[in-house]
Amino acid sequence: MIEVLLLTRHMAHEHIVTGIATAIRAGALTADAVALEARKAADSDSSTNTSTEPVTASGSVPTGATVTFLTERRLAHLPPDNRPLPSVAAYDQLLRHRRPATQPSAQGDTS
Repeated sequence: MIEVLLLTRHMAHEHIVTGIATAIRAGALTADAVALEARKAADSDSSTNTSTEPVTASGSVPTGATVTFLTERRLAHLPPDNRPLPSVAAYDQLLRHRRPATQPSAQGDTS
C-alpha cells in the first residue's frame, strides 16, 4: 500500500482517510480503489455541492456509497476493438511439412 502513502504528496489527509474508509466499507482492499475514492472525495469538496449525492456533516461519504474500481472504469472507456482475431495458419503449415525420420546408416557396421 505504498501507493496510498504517496497520495499524501498530492492530496489532503482528509480525502485520503475518506478514500480508505469508503474502500474498506465496500470491501475493495486495493490501492486503486483508495485512490479513486480519495479523488472522488476531493472532487466533491471542490465542487459547490450541487450534486444530488447526500453528504454527511463530517464531510465523509455516506455508508451507502458504491466503489468504482479503477480497472472497470478504464475498461468502460476503451474504444471497441475491431482488429481481426489472430490466426495460427502459418504455424499449421509448418507442422504439415515434417521431415521424414532419418534411419541410422549402416556404413559403420563391420560385422
